[in-house]
Amino acid sequence: MKTEVIKKNNTEVAVVSSDELLITDVQSALDLIMTVKYETGCTNIAVNKGAIVNDFFVLSTCLAGEILQKFINYGVRFAIYGDFSKYTSKPLRDFMYESNKGKDIYFQPTASLAVDKLSGCAKNKKRDSYER
Repeated sequence: MKTEVIKKNNTEVAVVSSDELLITDVQSALDLIMTVKYETGCTNIAVNKGAIVNDFFVLSTCLAGEILQKFINYGVRFAIYGDFSKYTSKPLRDFMYESNKGKDIYFQPTASLAVDKLSGCAKNKKRDSYER
């Protein structure tokens, strides 16, 4: 796991990247939250999609809801970055679209756009929104 803290718009964002799965269940998500908060002090975390178990993106497993609720409960804003084009489920696309309109959870194509969203610098809403 590699963690880089990026400061933008007076906001620190921990950008986490890993070739290994970091989030496989609720407990591993909590472990990541606590580790990143302890090591960096950041309450804004961006994680690459490849570090998250694929079941997260199957809404019928309820894993996404359970994990994202932990980020909200612990006051952590969270972005997942990567290529989501392989996911064609309309409910998932709608979920990503609605999340990107909020203030706490984002799905972005790049780490840079994830940092922009978490730091409040996102300018072009079309670039990061998902079609329904």
